[in-house]
Amino acid sequence: MLREKIKNRQSGILFYGMTPPKAKNTKDELEVIAKNHVDRIKDLDIDGLILYDIQDESDRTDKKRPFPFIETVDPCEYAKEYLDAPLKFPVVVYRAVGKYDKDEFKKWLEARVGREFFTVFVGAASRETKTTITMQEAYAMKKEVADDIVLGGIMIPERHTAKNDEHLRVFKKIDSGCEYFVSQAVYNLQAAKKFLDDYASYAKEHGRALAPIIFTMTPCGSNKTLDFMKWLGIHIPESLELKLKNSEDILAESVRVSIDTFRELYEYGLKKGVPIGCNVESVSIRKVEIDASIELLGEIKRIMS
Repeated sequence: MLREKIKNRQSGILFYGMTPPKAKNTKDELEVIAKNHVDRIKDLDIDGLILYDIQDESDRTDKKRPFPFIETVDPCEYAKEYLDAPLKFPVVVYRAVGKYDKDEFKKWLEARVGREFFTVFVGAASRETKTTITMQEAYAMKKEVADDIVLGGIMIPERHTAKNDEHLRVFKKIDSGCEYFVSQAVYNLQAAKKFLDDYASYAKEHGRALAPIIFTMTPCGSNKTLDFMKWLGIHIPESLELKLKNSEDILAESVRVSIDTFRELYEYGLKKGVPIGCNVESVSIRKVEIDASIELLGEIKRIMS
């Protein structure tokens, strides 16, 4: 059970992550899309399905967005209406806290009281984004209204490279109720290892328990997708970017890179006593990229077996 794995701070947690359908779809179209989603994932040997709460991140950068922002169905509603019944594993719902006002957020929490529920709170895309509720207010409200929710947080290796304080952010979130952490997609191996170094060292020095770190691995099927990943703030070392863009098959090469990266992070983390898991992300509607994500999931499963 996912709850027990998180509570016991176990290694080997495996998620499959995807975005809900576009909000502009009709109900009939949503039913067809949901059936395809269920057919794709129902037999996967995973601990949970992550559903993202997409927000427009244009405030984070002045660079032009490679793909237009399109609203998606609310992940909670999509899970409730189309996924909860046919799936044998839990859905982990991302919640972009800044998209909601305090009353909306409180009502959302109240609706989850008394049932098993997993979520990850996500902050605003940037300090420039206007919000009516802060992350600390969201944490406090969750503790007051629905303390039995199993809460996760976000971990960003690139931010650690720039500020060297991501491990401190993680411990602050643990103090606020987070019990596991899902990273942004990892293409910078050294940044992720540096975070693990400081995370493990701080815990040892201060006698702190280590929450599971779930590294996200994402296949990349085109140069434009690679540019979009960079726009999202995912750091791809120049040498790796050139290797991917000059490869005969960028998708296959990205899968190989993801396998090698996760294998090293998994072994490195375990040596330091950090519980490590993986979230294999599939955010494309192209069949070839979806198939690649399933292939990657199988390889990750073998690494952690």
